[in-house]
Amino acid sequence: MEDAYARSVVEVLDFFGVDPTKGLTDSQVARHVRIYGKNVLPQEKRTAFWKLVLKQFDDLLVKILIAAAVISFFLALINGETGLTAFLEPSVILLILAANAAVGVITETNAEKALEELRAYQADIATVLRNGCFSILPAAELVPGDIVEVNVGCKIPADMRMIEMLSNQLRVDQAILTGESCSVEKELDSIIATNAVYQDKTNILFSGTVVVAGRARAVVVGVGANTAMGSIRDSMLQTEDEVTPLKKKLDEFGTFLAKVIAGICVLVWIVNIGHFRDPSHGGFLRGAIHYFKIAVALAVAAIPEGLPAVVTTCLALGTKRMARLNAIVRSLPSVETLGCTTVICSDKTGTLTTNMMSVAKICVVHSVQQGPIIAEYGVTGTTYAPEGVVFDSSGIQLEFPAQLPCLLHIARCSALCNESVLQYNPDKGNYEKIGEATEVALRVLAEKVGLPGFDSMPSALNMLSKHERASYCNHHWEIEFKKVSILEFSRDRKMMSVLCSHKQMCVMFSKGAPESVLSRCTNILCNDNGFIVPMTANIRAELESRLNSLAGKEALRCLALALKQMPINRQTLSYDDEKDLTFIGLVGMLDPPREEVKNAMLSCMTAGIRVIVVTGDNKSTAESICHKIGAFDHLVDFVGRSYTASEFEELPAMQQTVALQHMALFTRVEPSHKRMLVEALQNQNEVVAMTGDGVNDAPALKKADIGIAMGSGTAVAKSASDMVLADDNFATIVAAVAEGRAIYNNTKQFIRYMISSNIGEVVCIFVAAVLGIPDTLAPVQLLWVNLVTDGLPATAIGFNKQDSDVMKAKPRKVSEAVVTGWLFFRYLVIGAYVGVATVAGFIWWYVYSNEGPKLPYSELMNFDSCSTRETTHPCSIFEDRHPSTVSMTVLVVVEMFNALNNLSENQSLLVIPPWSNLWLVASIILTMFLHILILYVPPLSVLFSVTPLSWADWTAVFYLSFPVIIIDEVLKFFSRKSSGMRFKFWFRRHDILPKKEFHEK
Repeated sequence: MEDAYARSVVEVLDFFGVDPTKGLTDSQVARHVRIYGKNVLPQEKRTAFWKLVLKQFDDLLVKILIAAAVISFFLALINGETGLTAFLEPSVILLILAANAAVGVITETNAEKALEELRAYQADIATVLRNGCFSILPAAELVPGDIVEVNVGCKIPADMRMIEMLSNQLRVDQAILTGESCSVEKELDSIIATNAVYQDKTNILFSGTVVVAGRARAVVVGVGANTAMGSIRDSMLQTEDEVTPLKKKLDEFGTFLAKVIAGICVLVWIVNIGHFRDPSHGGFLRGAIHYFKIAVALAVAAIPEGLPAVVTTCLALGTKRMARLNAIVRSLPSVETLGCTTVICSDKTGTLTTNMMSVAKICVVHSVQQGPIIAEYGVTGTTYAPEGVVFDSSGIQLEFPAQLPCLLHIARCSALCNESVLQYNPDKGNYEKIGEATEVALRVLAEKVGLPGFDSMPSALNMLSKHERASYCNHHWEIEFKKVSILEFSRDRKMMSVLCSHKQMCVMFSKGAPESVLSRCTNILCNDNGFIVPMTANIRAELESRLNSLAGKEALRCLALALKQMPINRQTLSYDDEKDLTFIGLVGMLDPPREEVKNAMLSCMTAGIRVIVVTGDNKSTAESICHKIGAFDHLVDFVGRSYTASEFEELPAMQQTVALQHMALFTRVEPSHKRMLVEALQNQNEVVAMTGDGVNDAPALKKADIGIAMGSGTAVAKSASDMVLADDNFATIVAAVAEGRAIYNNTKQFIRYMISSNIGEVVCIFVAAVLGIPDTLAPVQLLWVNLVTDGLPATAIGFNKQDSDVMKAKPRKVSEAVVTGWLFFRYLVIGAYVGVATVAGFIWWYVYSNEGPKLPYSELMNFDSCSTRETTHPCSIFEDRHPSTVSMTVLVVVEMFNALNNLSENQSLLVIPPWSNLWLVASIILTMFLHILILYVPPLSVLFSVTPLSWADWTAVFYLSFPVIIIDEVLKFFSRKSSGMRFKFWFRRHDILPKKEFHEK
């Protein structure tokens, strides 16, 4: 029944055919089960494990690598190779791919846990009226029409319509559903509202929320998937994970690279068709297979096998740094997404504020001798910790607040007219509440005011343990004043009272809504001398004026406190006693903004990131909090920038588009509105970060480009998120954004490094094939270079330091290519040199080395016909391992120098020296050590087809490798002078990588 909130109690009961005094009969229950189903969230069909595994291999580059591995294995078998050499290359490739697939499967499995954890918010049992008697049944057996009784502490088992109040009031904490900072009072009357949101439905008890005060009966109107929780589940199922900008760019680059690789492989094979019949191959078919092997080796060289592993490692290093900032990353790619975030949709309660109600203002009558003089006091402290001071209107701290009559009685009333508990949790290291947030705020106020009569009071209290300090002053007043009787809060009176006895004297303390308490006051307590004087019209008008200021302009939640002297030995209270009260004072409280939020939001503005505050609270309260934060001071007012969910939905489409571009505050929202906001912003090509802590936030967290859950939030929110804030602090998000930008910059650097290295390998094989000289590098050597000598320095580049101005730049566009035209040209030049130097090392050994055969160059080019003619050298010289060892060493050393080039995109090594990143220096040393190891340790040298080098060989290697630094320094110089821009006409497009919209519309 979707409109139960708009129907009267009788209409709802008639709809289900239920008698409120007897409940459903067994036959009705059976019928309703058939019609409406059971009260459980249905199990969602999970993706089969084998499908998840196959999904990880659905990538063009991965498919090329698998094909290369399979082909190389079969070619090795055709050529009669057996043992380790036949299996090594394909085995290593498949091992790398399996590791990457495992990471992907684990990530996707974690994402499905959010749906499972949603079931934890369903109640286990319910007190149900059936066949005329109450019984406790499993909540799963409830059906629409069941009459259920709820009381304090009950978790609501299904969506239910209130039908009978069994106490003065019923209050429900529905923050996990709506994000409201305070509990909500429920009522019986039907609601007349168009487009009613959850907050408007004050006669509905929502599944999964908790009763915090009172007792009532209600009729079930929705079960299982047809509840508020069920709609959240459906919304989560409809949400598909967005592809991160870096992943999208890498995918596009992979597609581009695959096409280039395919073209080059075919070109190399075609260029050498004339050599297929060379006698050395033993026939046309074997010649074709030989050059096909070269094409496969080219594919292996061109594909950066280590790239996924290096990207993952760099992101993982970033997550460790972010964990130190209290940002725990659950999804590695989201680290990079932070760097291009353009909009942060932040919860107000708990993220921008502390979510701990605190008394901020106290208002009392100071004196009435020369007209009413109202005194205001401020109270510091923004948490439940009993730490803070009271200061007067001029900002001077009060040494002993409890010596002032009104403040003393406010402390007494706050402690005694109170049903909450404040306690210290040693495990979490903080103070926690049990009960209403407003009552706990009064408890904390009593602690801050302290006790009278002790000069050493402030320092004495600080000597107590945190457990004792939590309620020391409150316990003192509870011992001094014994509670005798209580009049609970009710909706009609809007106040509560407690009768206390103290030294043969009875006093009634009252607290409640200011308008209710003030109307019952006939006297006031003066703060200057402690006298009680009659309440005059002038005093009342002055107090009402001050109340309007506190509640209106400052948006504080105000309570009035009063007392009344009662007859001795009085044992009970009646409503008639709540008259002729003596007014003590007003207290104004709020959910205070976090102190560090203002600077964090200003950092966002500098970085070009817009913040939209999203809350379930009402518009005026939220606007007031935003002003208190101080980050919206640049706005004259919130006109055109603040919308309730209903106001926004009523706008025409064009006006909604304009409103989204200026929106700063979005209030009275429910779960569907948050998801709608994320989608609308994404349709405008914004990259959206969404914060949340409740079950209600899960769909929006999953839909957002990066979902950020609170550490204190629900398990559902955490499971649906990409990142969890351990300290629930907005400032941590901003620090994480800065870290995300730095990580992306470093990621770009090592991607460019690996691209230039791979271009060098491709050029090396291509040039050797075109020149017709023997293979310069064996496939297993290429694999070693790609995985080890490329991988270690590339990972170390991830440790490049964060730029000081990283948060002064605007967010990068999601369409921005990882490699632009001019940069691609730069790395083509570097890559070409790497390839030519590698081939030059090979030729040098044959033609010029004193340790080599010193062949004429023509002999080297015609090596394949050696066996058919007379030569001055044996043909076995072309199978010598020395030349390929020189080539491989040149390739390794030139890439180490190239790694130093990538300390900065455009800055010279003279400005940013190698020791600015000691991790890179260490990785280069380690790489060279590993390379020397395979050269000089026999089992390894045999495995990689290499041999030890002489000093003369190493000298030649250095001379061939070092020029790469000089070349890149020249190119960097052109980049800094912007002269490099003139090369852009060489490319038909500005970006080598194809540009596509990040969000599919």
